[in-house]
Amino acid sequence: MKRFDGVTSQRTEPDSTDPSLLAEEYVPLVAHLVRELSARIPASVDRDDLRSAGLVALVTAARAFDSSLGVPFSAYATTRVRGALLDELRSIDWASRAVRRRSRDIEATRQRLATAMGAFPDDAAVAQSLGLTPAEVARTDADVSRAAVLPLHGADHSIADVLPAATPGPSEVVEKAEQMAYLVDAIEELPERLQAVVRGYFLEERPMAEIAAELGVTESRISQLRAEALVLLRGALAEALEPHLAERPADPTGIVARRRAAYAASVAARHAARRGVPASAERSA
Repeated sequence: MKRFDGVTSQRTEPDSTDPSLLAEEYVPLVAHLVRELSARIPASVDRDDLRSAGLVALVTAARAFDSSLGVPFSAYATTRVRGALLDELRSIDWASRAVRRRSRDIEATRQRLATAMGAFPDDAAVAQSLGLTPAEVARTDADVSRAAVLPLHGADHSIADVLPAATPGPSEVVEKAEQMAYLVDAIEELPERLQAVVRGYFLEERPMAEIAAELGVTESRISQLRAEALVLLRGALAEALEPHLAERPADPTGIVARRRAAYAASVAARHAARRGVPASAERSA
């Protein structure tokens, strides 16, 4: 079998014109393209499903390949397999492109208003700034949250227990365990009301109206609390696990920036205490 260290094989001609043998020879190409794509997609996307879609596309490409056209099979198969992988991703993405585009606009507006106001804006303020209704903002947040890769469900389990099982390599097992342990600490370090929203909405999959009634607030307020919790969680995890990707506020001395920094520091301290190491060593690791 060929080894694919680049996008296509170094060879331009297949070793066989038989479709079955041709597909078998280029199986490593599918594995390579799945690995290439894996670096840019959430961890919860099933790589086996992607691999299956890629293999089906490879077999189809082998059967349809016409060497007389002068196109190398590696290039032809790469195009077909990549297209199949993207189609598979689109099929499992609950949020449409329009929803994700609107979500990006909402998130950018929240960040801008938070900096200007010195506090996390409610949906009404965000909606007014974007020319939307609060209901549209809440609905967009709900759509994206449902599509987000935080497969946390099952009220009778801990956060670590509800994570999807996988069979990664040893280094990935260690990395995943560290991420999940940090997520547990980050959720437990949230303010009580934000923690209740995260547990109720993501872990227990309860309706927003039910959570709102329990906390004595409106559904719009629950949407705002959920968004605020996700911002804090993402920021703390990025700061600890991928500091090079962590968002840097334009004004690090602002109230919102200081609150987020304090939360990230408290999560790091909790995580370090649980592991029995100094917080300073944890942050420099």
